[in-house]
Amino acid sequence: MKRKGLIILVVLIANAVIAAVFAYQYYQYIYSENVQIEDAKSVLIYIPTGADYEMVKDSLGRFIINEDALDWVSEKKQYIDNVKPGCYKIKNGMTSNTLVNLLRSGNQEPVNITFNNLRKTDQLAGILAEKLEPDSLDFVQFLTDPKVIDSCGFDAYSFPVMFIPDTYQFFWNTSAEEFGQRMKSEYNKFWNDERIAKAENIGLSPVEISSLASIVEQETKQIDEKAIVAGVYMNRIERGMPLQADPTLVFAHGDFSIRRVLNRHKKIDSPYNTYIYKGIPPGPICLPDKSSIDAVLNFEKHNYIFFCAKPDYRGYHNFSKTLRQHEAYARKYRSFLNSERIYR
Repeated sequence: MKRKGLIILVVLIANAVIAAVFAYQYYQYIYSENVQIEDAKSVLIYIPTGADYEMVKDSLGRFIINEDALDWVSEKKQYIDNVKPGCYKIKNGMTSNTLVNLLRSGNQEPVNITFNNLRKTDQLAGILAEKLEPDSLDFVQFLTDPKVIDSCGFDAYSFPVMFIPDTYQFFWNTSAEEFGQRMKSEYNKFWNDERIAKAENIGLSPVEISSLASIVEQETKQIDEKAIVAGVYMNRIERGMPLQADPTLVFAHGDFSIRRVLNRHKKIDSPYNTYIYKGIPPGPICLPDKSSIDAVLNFEKHNYIFFCAKPDYRGYHNFSKTLRQHEAYARKYRSFLNSERIYR
């Protein structure tokens, strides 16, 4: 009997030791550091839409110290069958527990997207594809889809005004459709009651304001000059004059390398040729930023009808009330272009 009792005691002790070993191992699995990032405090990993657990581990790759620990914790927390796509910031020294909690929560790291100085929406598609999961083709198809354009309340000409340049935060796995919804929301937010009232007082629609703002933006990069340039165009509109804006000809030709608009450029038959067709073009010639739109809404009231770039590279203009004065400034500018060997 004593021998039998001793055996039972030994078995119990052995089981306790084994249990302790397993308990320690599982404790280590859960709470020991399991992320090691060399030469950095953190790193971003990208989990594609539709990814499974094995793809997650591929993304984590060399940063995981103990793969068994990650597997065990992922299974216990039911993450293996509940992978959530996105961009996640993985920090050095994370435990399997904190790592899996992060991935399981879907708490993504936001992506900043900045766009400005864009001529067309296909350029926007390229920028978005560099930052977000969908490729450029997905965005191009979305941005040119007639049903999408119509549902947003625009036509093919005016649709670009919906994308107001700024810096926006998105999740990496944002779809093209979700991007469009966000931009429409931002557009509606920008065109608040105050701006709409100003547009109505001027007698132009928000699309016309943005389209004119795009011309102003291409005419001058000097913020303190934009309202003056906008005032020139408003004076021309009031007098029934064509806008005669050279940047619209550049856009109509689709050749953005043109630095000097010539008479031959003025012959193109395009709704963007403001030398032939009066009024504001049917859409913007670039994606105008907020300062340009506000410059039109708050255009400076004056008697200038003409303006011409100053003969230097500062980007400012000489403004004129008479054609005679304007032609004098224009001759000086043409001489400057010739001296700089700018012929086209």
